[in-house]
Amino acid sequence: MKKLAILSALFITSFSFAQTAQDSTAINDLQQNSAQRILSGNYGKAVTIGAYGEITYNQPEGDNGELDVQRLVLLLGYKFDEKTQFVSEIEIEHVEEVFVEQAFINYAVSDNVNLRGGLMLIPMGIINEYHEPTTFNGTERPGVDSNIIPTTWREIGVGVSGRFPEASLGYQAYIFNGFKSATADGEGGANGALSGSSGLRGGRQKGIQSTVDTPNISAKLDYYGIPGLRFGLAGYFGKTQAEDEIEDLDGSSIGVSMVGFDVRYAFRKFTARGEFIYASLNDTEDYNNLTGKDLGSALMGYYGEVAYNLLPLSAKQKLFAFARYENYDTHAKTDGILVANDAYNRTDITTGLSYHIAPGVVVKGDYQFKDNKVEGGDVADQLNFGIGVWF
Repeated sequence: MKKLAILSALFITSFSFAQTAQDSTAINDLQQNSAQRILSGNYGKAVTIGAYGEITYNQPEGDNGELDVQRLVLLLGYKFDEKTQFVSEIEIEHVEEVFVEQAFINYAVSDNVNLRGGLMLIPMGIINEYHEPTTFNGTERPGVDSNIIPTTWREIGVGVSGRFPEASLGYQAYIFNGFKSATADGEGGANGALSGSSGLRGGRQKGIQSTVDTPNISAKLDYYGIPGLRFGLAGYFGKTQAEDEIEDLDGSSIGVSMVGFDVRYAFRKFTARGEFIYASLNDTEDYNNLTGKDLGSALMGYYGEVAYNLLPLSAKQKLFAFARYENYDTHAKTDGILVANDAYNRTDITTGLSYHIAPGVVVKGDYQFKDNKVEGGDVADQLNFGIGVWF
């Protein structure tokens, strides 16, 4: 409760600043992602080419460090006419793995209504949609956005997006295929894709020959009526998908209901953000009995972050000192005889610097104090450095 009180105080403080002070900073780049850049005019050209990428160094306490070209993502967009555009992201991870992160058509019915279809990001939280390296602090993405929201979470679907200008509301609503929960093991049983330690992450289908059974619904509202402040409220509801050979087995599919709240704020040198995500999973006892997994019946995570630019507002460069507190638990609840594993209830405190040496180029350094609820548990802290680009 004390942790939740601290996070609530952060949100209330940010809201109070927004009510009493007028925003005087241009924060559009901080609240715009790659797809939005492409769709906002394609820089006046029919074809748009861009990229973002990260090179990271991670040094866990007591272990060898790791250097990695974590990702390089190529952005390709095409503007067919004033209403019809194509957006794609082709991602190369760790130099050797190639994925398509986005590939969809956007058709502008009117100024405030767009129809979309293809491989798209699920609108949940902040980082799943805004994960370009210059748009967030910290070398690594928050643990909440990796373990509770399985960033980068994308699936094939159709839907609508746009704005209600009079209410200062942005909206998105889609129908997607769901997570894959299990595959046939060839012996009349099932291999589970979901687990206690990583939650739903292993069930992302990513548009790769996706199994489709029942549709899932995803929606989000963003309020931007107060200068410098943005609130988001998201929901995701449906069932996981299982292969034909096992879909009639008890526990082959589970129900997923996820809700999320996020806030971002910027005023002059100060920025803040926070997030709360809760996912309720149904029929996990049957699922665990079928697959031998230890999937929890609820996942929960939250974080709060504050940052301050140490350089003058007149300077072209920015140097943000930041601190983030987060807690995430993939065994927030368990069903049946499954006992909650305290090792899955994790806390990270991250503090460091983000040095924006030019628009689209950032150098990052931070230290993470890591812990879990296991009594006497020994979780290695970690030092991180990174270089990120986005253009």
